[in-house]
Amino acid sequence: MKPFCCIALLMMLMVPSSLFSQPIRPVYFGNNCVIIRPGTPPDKIFEMAANVTPSANQLEWQRTEFNAFIHFGINTFTGREWGDGHEDPALFNPVKFDARQWVSVIRDAGMKMVILTAKHHDGFCLWPSAFTRHSVAASKWKEGKGDVVGEVAAACREYGLKFGFYLSPWDRHEPSYGNSEAYNEFFRNQLRELLTRYGDIAEVWFDGACGEGADGRKQVYDWKSWYALIRELQPGAVIAVMGPDVRWVGTESGYGRETEWSVIPDVLQNTDSTVIESDRFPVDKSFIPGDRMAQDLGSRDKLAKAGSLVWYPSETDVSIRPGWFYHPDENKKVKSPEKLADIYFHSVGRNSVLLLNIPPGPEGLIHKRDIKSLKGLRKLLDGTFRNNLIAGASIRPSGNAIEYAFSAPVTFNVALIQEDVKVGQRIEKFHLEAWDGNGWSTIAAGTTVGYKRLLRFPKVSARKIRFVTDESRAEPAIMNIGIYQSGIKTGME
Repeated sequence: MKPFCCIALLMMLMVPSSLFSQPIRPVYFGNNCVIIRPGTPPDKIFEMAANVTPSANQLEWQRTEFNAFIHFGINTFTGREWGDGHEDPALFNPVKFDARQWVSVIRDAGMKMVILTAKHHDGFCLWPSAFTRHSVAASKWKEGKGDVVGEVAAACREYGLKFGFYLSPWDRHEPSYGNSEAYNEFFRNQLRELLTRYGDIAEVWFDGACGEGADGRKQVYDWKSWYALIRELQPGAVIAVMGPDVRWVGTESGYGRETEWSVIPDVLQNTDSTVIESDRFPVDKSFIPGDRMAQDLGSRDKLAKAGSLVWYPSETDVSIRPGWFYHPDENKKVKSPEKLADIYFHSVGRNSVLLLNIPPGPEGLIHKRDIKSLKGLRKLLDGTFRNNLIAGASIRPSGNAIEYAFSAPVTFNVALIQEDVKVGQRIEKFHLEAWDGNGWSTIAAGTTVGYKRLLRFPKVSARKIRFVTDESRAEPAIMNIGIYQSGIKTGME
């Protein structure tokens, strides 16, 4: 293991620059971002990266682990994925709509938050907005007096789930779209409605979809003013995925990267003129919205010449069906419990948060096939993680390893590792070994850990195992290690 000093970032920055081999200008930082001044040696940058930590909002969000996306709207009734904004609101009529059914299904599946598509690209609003008639207020549903957003938010409070919403920046119905100043004001007005009517909001979700207005003009989004409004009205919310708190993992398959760093470089601009020490949300004013889709986002090679470092964790989204909105011909194409479990291991188990889309049908209910698959997933995960076999072991730390000894052999095929990300993400490479009676043999290996890493492998029986950190940016801070015996079929047995 590489030698690193486990000194807090703040104390490190107080050391006089004359002690370093190269002069270092002052570094301004919040807990989740660092501005790196020219001349900082790579080793010092790596040390800084090891001490960047999540904001309170980001940490709370990371702990949700598994959340639900709900795509529901006018597309549910037209059979389309992207509407054009010319749909008749009278088409929207979910006669059996039941938000409590949605949220109870989601809760029973083990998810902690619901993110609802309050408005998709077609511009149809699931709440009675005062700034357009293209909404539930112009529909037949409840004689125009219904409010999907309000009922879902209330159901989330009743069942103890967090609530968030997706608001499409691209509105294909709104006439002012393309007139940037006018449309940004329109968007802020709708955003304000959603932020003030429905209680606590845990996540606001934007994508980067951007088209032309009716006259061919390209809309320029005023991201900074949108962020400021969210911070003013819902300071506890994270802003994803074209926002400064949470990034898109880069694929809609549900599968995250093998190596997933939460600290990545250069998502800020104009850092020389940025003063952020006392700002509660120091990233916002200099954040550059955009998709970060490269396989390597945070390696030492990427950090070596960085101008800034930001804690910017990933969210992995996928739909339980081939489409994002409900289509009856996909009822037999709902992902199986085993497929969903595989996605879980490759998203939550790769230092990400899983956002699983569950689209209700036109009656306003989640389909029975989706419910069956979600129940099966919960059974598989509960069966896997119910009993941590390491709980009865004796523990012996030794150098860069933690050894566990059991009174009798234990059989397992899943390992769980968590870093204490409150002090940073540090592990770059690790492996797990088992004692076969004569020596140690490697049974699994990985790169990054972060908030949670899950590994699956063929069944092993052993009286001793050990977790070995091979490379780390600073002294590892292991919060939790577990081993489990899972019955989920993986093709490894």
